[in-house]
Amino acid sequence: MSELKDRLKADLTTAMKARDDVRTRTLRMVLTAVSKEEVAGGSSRELSDDDLIALLTREAKKRREAAEAFESGGREDKAADERAEGEVLAGYLPAQLTDEELGSLVEAAIAEAGASGPKQMGAVMKIVNPKVAGRAEGSRVAAEVKRRLAG
Repeated sequence: MSELKDRLKADLTTAMKARDDVRTRTLRMVLTAVSKEEVAGGSSRELSDDDLIALLTREAKKRREAAEAFESGGREDKAADERAEGEVLAGYLPAQLTDEELGSLVEAAIAEAGASGPKQMGAVMKIVNPKVAGRAEGSRVAAEVKRRLAG
């Protein structure tokens, strides 16, 4: 079993003992998503820490989007719940890249790909995505690549 999955299970037990409803609810949801992911497809498999980080990133993004939707719908209480769950998930994700770090990774990828314009965006994204995995949202990376290739 991966270290991250062990940590999630141990933290769930701790949260349940401490009667921390938000953390308990969030960790149960994540572990359910992990179980579903492990049995999806033709055969069951054990998720690696990298797979778990990708799953946690997707779940955190869902929480952000749900919070925005609830907020625009006037349901501030539900939006606050979603944000709280997102904060719990953020504790398990690697630190996010700063704009400067992301910019330098994109510059290096552009140089490596020999890209000169927006038409080579796909080639640059192929190089930069594995380097930023879990540390920057895809839309943020794409926007930075697009900005650098256009300018």
